[in-house]
Amino acid sequence: MVNNFTFCTPTKVHFGKGVLKELHNEVTAVGTKVLLVYGGSSIKRSGLYDQVKGQLADCIIFECGGVEPNPRITSVRQGVEICKKEGVEVVLAVGGGSVLDCAKAICAGALYEGDAWDLVLAPSKITKALPLITVLTLAATGSEFDSASVISNLETKEKIGFLSPFVYPKVSILDPEYTYSVPANQISAGAADIMSHIYEQYICTESNLISDGMCETVLRTIIECAPRLLKDPKDYDARAQMMWASSLACNGFCSLGNGVRPWPCHAMEHELSAFYDITHGVGLAILTPELMRYSLNEDTVERYCHYGKAVFDLPEESDRMAMAKKAIDKTEEFFTSINLPNSLKALGIGEEHIDEMAQHAFDFNGAFHLCPRPLDVEDIKQIYRNCLK
Repeated sequence: MVNNFTFCTPTKVHFGKGVLKELHNEVTAVGTKVLLVYGGSSIKRSGLYDQVKGQLADCIIFECGGVEPNPRITSVRQGVEICKKEGVEVVLAVGGGSVLDCAKAICAGALYEGDAWDLVLAPSKITKALPLITVLTLAATGSEFDSASVISNLETKEKIGFLSPFVYPKVSILDPEYTYSVPANQISAGAADIMSHIYEQYICTESNLISDGMCETVLRTIIECAPRLLKDPKDYDARAQMMWASSLACNGFCSLGNGVRPWPCHAMEHELSAFYDITHGVGLAILTPELMRYSLNEDTVERYCHYGKAVFDLPEESDRMAMAKKAIDKTEEFFTSINLPNSLKALGIGEEHIDEMAQHAFDFNGAFHLCPRPLDVEDIKQIYRNCLK
């Protein structure tokens, strides 16, 4: 069944080799006082930093570098302060999802009188934002093509996502060649992140043939391309397919017309990242199979069987539970095959914060009861424990 929906994506995408040449015209069309937001030194080592600066030689550029994985509110505040002090007109984010998420919060905070953390907690307070342009260097989060941002507050041990139509990138520049330097561990974590975005939209109570087909295609693309990149990091075709899959996986396009999508795995992983500062995709890879196993029952078994057949080419079986379990096992086997851990214990994580994480995830998400198998706080605790194996 195709449910009613309204969809709009205002982001212009330039995709492919050499599209950085579009940067100057796109930036100067909205302003010449630019805040350049980036992470560590990788964009300088790759030469991308110099290329960007060269493209914008006639602009006034201020910098907000050093944005962390699991971007922190302290970095957002730093960028906001620069924007307000210098009268920045446009924010340019060059990097992966963490950089882009941080830049989105900066864009909103720059035009807000209070503290930017207020906007993370209550995005309805966002009524305007500076224009954002992105140059992507990592296929993972999809932040280049959506209105979402996730920000961490180490003081409160919170990692919170927010949505606002005001923080959609105005333009995103996607050249797969700028992901060549992404190391193997980030390729794998990015693959898990992309797949989790799809699972959150695909494992639902109501879907339709069109959205199912798009979700399954993205999953099969990652299953094919991630191993190729681990063997040959310069495989342009695999880089390009991964990059476009990432962009499509998280902007809502693949689940148009589906029923409610509570995103339980992300709510649970955000707690892990908030308490332990682990790589988001790694946490998702550990949680996903255990969440699937816990959610498997008579109401969900056919969905997992359909998934196993469509994505892993599993043959039909009369024992539907057995077939569904094989589909979930295949999911975990894939993550393991690309060198992702399958246990929180492997990351040095124990039971010490399970109660607190489960309660906060349940309270903040507010939609666990709408999952295909409804979950309460005790269920969430058990899934965390099952990940300690």
